[in-house]
Amino acid sequence: MPPRLRLPGGRLSQTVPRRTVLSQNEIFLISRAASTATATTPAATPEQMTETPPHISRFHKSQPPSHRNPEYRRSQLLRQYTSLIRTTPLMVFFQHNNLKAVEWAAIRRELATAMRKVDKEIAAQGRTAPELAPHIKVNIIQSNIFDVALRIVEYFRPEKHSPATGQAVDQSKDDPTLTHDLSRAAHDAVKPMKGKHDMSPILLGPLAVLTIPTVSPEHLKEALTILCPKAIGARAPKRKTNPGWYDLPVQNGLEKLNLIAARVEEDVMDLDQTKWVTTIEGGMDGLRSQLVRALQSVGANITNTLEGASKSLYLTLESRRSVLEDEQKGPEEKKDENTDGQ
Repeated sequence: MPPRLRLPGGRLSQTVPRRTVLSQNEIFLISRAASTATATTPAATPEQMTETPPHISRFHKSQPPSHRNPEYRRSQLLRQYTSLIRTTPLMVFFQHNNLKAVEWAAIRRELATAMRKVDKEIAAQGRTAPELAPHIKVNIIQSNIFDVALRIVEYFRPEKHSPATGQAVDQSKDDPTLTHDLSRAAHDAVKPMKGKHDMSPILLGPLAVLTIPTVSPEHLKEALTILCPKAIGARAPKRKTNPGWYDLPVQNGLEKLNLIAARVEEDVMDLDQTKWVTTIEGGMDGLRSQLVRALQSVGANITNTLEGASKSLYLTLESRRSVLEDEQKGPEEKKDENTDGQ
């Protein structure tokens, strides 16, 4: 006969209710899941059954795939340069020769001080113009990347590559419908134009660019007076009015800066043309007034020319009429007139 195991009565009474509670919880969970699973899914419409479902993009619309890896610093510089070129109508390029950080800081300090003075002078004249001093900067650029960015802005036309529907085909980095600056379409469009831009011979070696957000001859003149007064034939700032310009770091840095060209409203200008822009008095308002005066003078000259031709024709006809009247009168009538006059 098998042995019998004797268990305490209290222990046996504790195990049975626990099993009962657990089973009740399990029944409750199973019943709840069954009640929620009774929801029915509506049937598909005829359009959903016959048409192809829309393409699900693997990329966010604000982060499309790129031919150039956006994680690289070169790609971010390219995007930065294209944005700078599109939004800056006046850019001046300098060739620098290993300026130190202290020299760059001193030059930027003097440039900012001079630009603030120009803003105050314009405000004192009563002209409503925004302050440009906080937005005028001089920075070092990577010449080879800037060349690519310049060709993208000048030669790449995204509207010629975008499809009519505006939807991508395969959403890959080589998708021809992607037209951002890092796309394959932009890369293929500007690659044949390498070296054909007017600024391509200039974009070599270490370069720095002075950016002015609007075409302001006054700011340009003052900036070049600080950065390269000899290049534009201007007088250097006086020591009394601008003593910081004569600090040693500023002078050492300016000796290593050479003005080479400028870009004004998509036009490349050499040194002489850049000088001409600085000679415009009154800024763009002065240039507009000069243009109005020139047009008015041209209009007055055209009016005088047309009136002169009509006047000469009138005098010619009048003289011819008087001659014909004299010929129609006989010699006797002329004698009578002469005797009457006597």
